[in-house]
Amino acid sequence: MTQGETAVLGRIGHLETRLAATPSEIAAAQAVRFNVFAKEMGAALPPESMRCGRDMDAFDAVCDHLLVLDHSIVGDPEKQIVGTYRLLRQEVARANDGFYSTSEFAIADLLARHPEKRFMELGRSCVLPQYRTRRTVELLWQGNWAYSLEHGIDAMFGCASMPGVQPEAHALPLSFLYHNCLASGIWSVSARPELYSNMDLMPKEAVDMRGAINSMPPLLKGYLRLGAMIGDGAVIDRAFGTTDVMVVLPIAQINNRYINHYGADASRFAS
Repeated sequence: MTQGETAVLGRIGHLETRLAATPSEIAAAQAVRFNVFAKEMGAALPPESMRCGRDMDAFDAVCDHLLVLDHSIVGDPEKQIVGTYRLLRQEVARANDGFYSTSEFAIADLLARHPEKRFMELGRSCVLPQYRTRRTVELLWQGNWAYSLEHGIDAMFGCASMPGVQPEAHALPLSFLYHNCLASGIWSVSARPELYSNMDLMPKEAVDMRGAINSMPPLLKGYLRLGAMIGDGAVIDRAFGTTDVMVVLPIAQINNRYINHYGADASRFAS
């Protein structure tokens, strides 16, 4: 965790986004993750996480933790956390144990093709059910955007998940992503060969675009609206009970509509 970076990155009404400032705030964010992943989604987390009621792993110690807090909740900041994202910059990953996503996707070649660019991994995104609103999503992206600008990030990437461990149940959205959003050329990336699940489950002419988009989780739809591309191959994450795809979002390819919405300097929702 980068100490001292606790400035408010954005604010809408009584909601605020900033980085976690203390170990206790990180622990509270882990508890929010536990409530969403284990209690709501049924993820089979490690015994220590189940005992403590916190979704945690070794990456938490080196990542920055973006928070959304609701200041209308009475109490300490730890009680106000309603959403979180985990951010891992390339130089931090390189100095420690690499990126989390390497357990599922072969990203080394992608990174090697862009030695001059700075990458950032987004992970562990979650929001408490009653806060899954446009405002909360806007603040999370405000925080990601402001953080990316501050650290000179050139590209973001990370896993996006669909519920369930049967890719065939997601034949429509996976096929849409394969035929319309696949990263290629210098941005191509694939699932690790031993984990690769085919996404090309329907012919392109059989894919109903509107139905495919409507069937996607909000986070994945949000990535696509920003201009993201998708890696080749899905991965089944049995611990979390999800089917994962790799999202790649070069900063230079973010839709201008969203740059204008948040401000080229991330000033739109800044305090």
